Amino acid sequence: MSAITAPGTSALPGGTPIQPTEGPTNSSGIVPTLQNIVATVNLDTKLDLKTIALHARNAEYNPKRFAAVIMRIRDPKTTALIFASGKMVVTGAKSEEASKLAARKYARIIQKLGFAAKFTDFKIQNIVGSCDVKFPIRLEGLTYAHGAFSSYEPELFPGLIYRMTVPKIVLLIFVSGKIVLTGAKVRQEIYDAFDKIYPVLLEYRKP
Repeated sequence: MSAITAPGTSALPGGTPIQPTEGPTNSSGIVPTLQNIVATVNLDTKLDLKTIALHARNAEYNPKRFAAVIMRIRDPKTTALIFASGKMVVTGAKSEEASKLAARKYARIIQKLGFAAKFTDFKIQNIVGSCDVKFPIRLEGLTYAHGAFSSYEPELFPGLIYRMTVPKIVLLIFVSGKIVLTGAKVRQEIYDAFDKIYPVLLEYRKP
């Protein structure tokens, strides 16, 4: 007799159910991929940006152009903007864990340069996800029916901008079926927003 698994799970040979790590509730089976996580950290100490730029590897500082040191590390592949106030912004991570790990690594680099940097107030500010529904979409029809949430000006930008209120997510919807979701604080908001928009996209599928 074969093993019975719960809906949304599959079984390994031998009957052990595999729990999905992240599950869509729509019928498409599509799960948006996380593309970028923006997080902030407070190092809780004033920093001398010139010193950091001189002594840290992969750091650049051009105060005339931007009032922060731009630093990069390869693993996790991320970029940090480090401000004299001790505030830091970390971008480019593909998961929450990678974002926090990267932020800790940058803080460690600053500590090694002799600053009394702490690691406080780590906060994810924005999660960006994307996916492809694999069918073309009639953006004119969508924007006409959902005018309260949509703006579509193809001469300015090729995508339809859809501002969802619950969850509070901005979606960029392209004719090709490519979707970008931004503005989430937790990854579930990305999944929930896609689950909500998917039936709408099906309605405006190009024949």
